[in-house]
Amino acid sequence: MTSYKSVNPATGKTVQEFPSATDADIQNAMQRSHAAFGSWRTTDVAERSRILAQVATLYSERKEELAAIITLEMGKPVREAQGEVDLVASIYSYYATEGPRFMQDETLDAAGGGDAVVRTEPIGSLVGIMPWNYPYYQVARFAAPNLMLGNTVLLKHAENCPQSAQAIEQIFRDAGLPADAYINIFASKEQIADMIADPRIQGVSLTGSERAGSAIGEIAGRNLKRYVLELGGSDPFIVLDSDDMDATVKAAVAGRMGNAGQACTASKRFIVLADYYQEFVEKFTARAAALQPGDPADPATRLGPLSSQSAADSLAEQIDDAVAKGATVHTGGGKVDGQGSYFAPTVLTGVTEDMRAYSEELFGPAAVIYKVSSAEEAVDLANASPFGLGGSVFSSSPQKAQDVAAQLETGMVWINSVTGTQADLPFGGVKRSGVGRELAKFGMNEFVNKKLIRQPAARPAK
Repeated sequence: MTSYKSVNPATGKTVQEFPSATDADIQNAMQRSHAAFGSWRTTDVAERSRILAQVATLYSERKEELAAIITLEMGKPVREAQGEVDLVASIYSYYATEGPRFMQDETLDAAGGGDAVVRTEPIGSLVGIMPWNYPYYQVARFAAPNLMLGNTVLLKHAENCPQSAQAIEQIFRDAGLPADAYINIFASKEQIADMIADPRIQGVSLTGSERAGSAIGEIAGRNLKRYVLELGGSDPFIVLDSDDMDATVKAAVAGRMGNAGQACTASKRFIVLADYYQEFVEKFTARAAALQPGDPADPATRLGPLSSQSAADSLAEQIDDAVAKGATVHTGGGKVDGQGSYFAPTVLTGVTEDMRAYSEELFGPAAVIYKVSSAEEAVDLANASPFGLGGSVFSSSPQKAQDVAAQLETGMVWINSVTGTQADLPFGGVKRSGVGRELAKFGMNEFVNKKLIRQPAARPAK
């Protein structure tokens, strides 16, 4: 049975446990969600927009208490947690404002004359399966566009974020969303599989691991359900040249160490041309080593614990494998002694293809730095990954950076910046980083019926 409980990763102590849903609870939730779709889809678009705008307002008003919950449950430093809440408010506000425009009918200029219109309609009840690393943001990416469309949502959050999950549901209630348009469920993996197969469910969205994505995609495909999969990443950070190495390294360390390195779009593989490699390694190592893990509830803390002891253990195993096979550790290299799941900021060089750190995602504050001799070699190394989520290219020449960006096999590339996110930009990857897109107008085009309504030109009377 899946166990939902809040465990403070800074201390390792269990704070509160929550009962998991029974099979009867799941059946009831699906029935309620399915029934709610009938009325929510016909609710005036302006009213749906008004409710989402109120959701955004409530996130802003409750920023401190919401941030404290995720700091407690997954260890995010409180300043970063408050930033996440601000981002979430901007997403709901964006869809409240722009969603009606994205849903407008599209008139086609059809051959043969007459009228042809493509109408954007919701498809029904959806299941969302969300992770712990951005407890509010990941849900907002999925829920905001789909609730605006008129779909209803059943949301299974990560087992270590039950209080975050309940806080999200409460905001929807307080904003005036009909109770069954969004339902939080403390479900098990087996129950989720049964839900996806149920004819009342029309689609599923998962943000999570590659393994989880493969399992969900298989179940959804077998049952002919639509799906969006936002999976792992091993984003390259390419340094072609630099006229300000301090600024480049500052961005690199921020891109790797934010959220304790627990982000799918974090910069993970630093690929540096030979002329700049030594300086980059020295300055990156010094800046990373200066980061001191601390209490995530302290506003001065910049590096909190990993989400759990098992997460720290898994990262340690990957680092140990690399070291045993010849990689060099410049700083860090393992867990921090004491309570909690803290991990020292780590910098590796000399990583080769036989090491797990070469092909696996390192989900924590560990950076791998490579030296290459040319832009072509940088592109080849960047693309030699099963993942293709995001990437960054740094150069004092915008055109040179653009040329390299065009060759990267990723869903997103940022130039002279680490990979970021905002409501009006699409988010998603290729290869084993997932299927589909979220955010911007693209986030409203995954779980929709693009219905054609065609009225041919009248034939002249004989």
